[in-house]
Amino acid sequence: MVERREWVACEDTLLFVNAAVTSTGQREFRDSEQAQHMSLAFLHEYMLGNYRELYAASLALDVNDHNAALIVRHLLVSSRDLAPAVRRREGALIARRLQVMAPQRVYRLFRELARLGVNNRRTRAIMREWIAQRPDPAFDAVKYRGAVKATVRHAHLSAQGETGPFLFAPLRRMKGFDTPLFESWRQAHYAASALYDLPYTVAEGFAARHRVPRPEFLRRITPNLTRVERLRLQGSAERLKVDEVRTDLGTMPLTRLASYVLALPREVRARRHDELHAAMTAAARRVAGDAVGRWGHVVAVLDDSFSSFGSTAKPQRPLAVALACHYLLKALAGSYASFWTSGAPDPLMVRPSGPTGLGDRLIDALELRPERLVVVSDGWDNAPPGLAAEVLRVWRARLDPAGSTSMVHLNPVYDADDFGVKRLGPGIPTVGVRDAEDVPTLVELARFAEGRSGFDELNRYLAARQEQFLAEGKAS
Repeated sequence: MVERREWVACEDTLLFVNAAVTSTGQREFRDSEQAQHMSLAFLHEYMLGNYRELYAASLALDVNDHNAALIVRHLLVSSRDLAPAVRRREGALIARRLQVMAPQRVYRLFRELARLGVNNRRTRAIMREWIAQRPDPAFDAVKYRGAVKATVRHAHLSAQGETGPFLFAPLRRMKGFDTPLFESWRQAHYAASALYDLPYTVAEGFAARHRVPRPEFLRRITPNLTRVERLRLQGSAERLKVDEVRTDLGTMPLTRLASYVLALPREVRARRHDELHAAMTAAARRVAGDAVGRWGHVVAVLDDSFSSFGSTAKPQRPLAVALACHYLLKALAGSYASFWTSGAPDPLMVRPSGPTGLGDRLIDALELRPERLVVVSDGWDNAPPGLAAEVLRVWRARLDPAGSTSMVHLNPVYDADDFGVKRLGPGIPTVGVRDAEDVPTLVELARFAEGRSGFDELNRYLAARQEQFLAEGKAS
């Protein structure tokens, strides 16, 4: 009975982690936004009620920011009657997770806690400590003014220096502020020249207010742009012939860069092929780090079927993950081959099209007898249905019973109806993936999905990840 209970706990934890890695609550190719939200809400409530310690431990894994915020919110809402040791552990995990989350996500979480009336001592302490650790409080007060104001008010924080007047009565300070950024914000209400000292997202509103021509605005605001903002503005800057906005693509995060590449028209991709290939390769090698070339003979089957378009909320996200995985696996492998479901010969020119014919591509891949087989797909094998599962079954049962080829299926799409990511079959472990950067960790986690490792080993793995996660926070 104990073994059965532990097996169920292991399955439930992996189910939740897959969901928390892949789903952001947005519309997918086959699921509405409402279905995604309802399915995720059930999983969070289920894990919180049945496996609270495992639920909190998932903050140390590669769950996305959307689900990390939901985990933190649920833990803080239901913190009454916790044992002191559990409370301390949760508090440390929450504080560390907030350190690595995007600040706008954290402020959004704080506003949600305020809306829910969550104002216990632990919540106020977490807010106070996170605010105190921010590297540039004045920048936050300008860029996230409404959220900072709500957080300060809700947690009863004392705003230091001029921050209080800036947040709550900024335009009454007619003589101006001593803090340069606050003063630039005040002056930008009256003079367009002052807006170029502000963060881009704040300056953009003032530029519209002063009717500054878009090319002039982009040209002069360029020094204030973050890497992500530069990448997001590449298309409009090229149309407006603003060369100053261009950035070194090789410094961009791998999966985000893949999304940028796929958003380009195919003729532009063809014209800039060498530049884009070099940037993707550099980004992939940066992610691989010391593991470059150490994965042996790797073969990948990559899904560029029509469903890889994803949805209008996340256009081409599954395909972007597959493209990023292609470059990362190539960097990790000693020798490498890849097979796209469409048969596309050039990864940079892929586009969502056709059915998901995984079975034939798996036959092609396994003929090469790789040490590692990696499949990146939403799992909807439909050309013909079920062929992929049968190929994998025969391979494992008849042709490779010793398991000399390790297999993993990385699925970038959450299936709301099944509360998880769709599997190809029992012959291959399946884990959810959102960013290709997480692939090395996810491949390690796949052994638990395969059922060869038990609950005790999963607990040890989670404990080790938590210690590493917390240690990294102390070292930073």
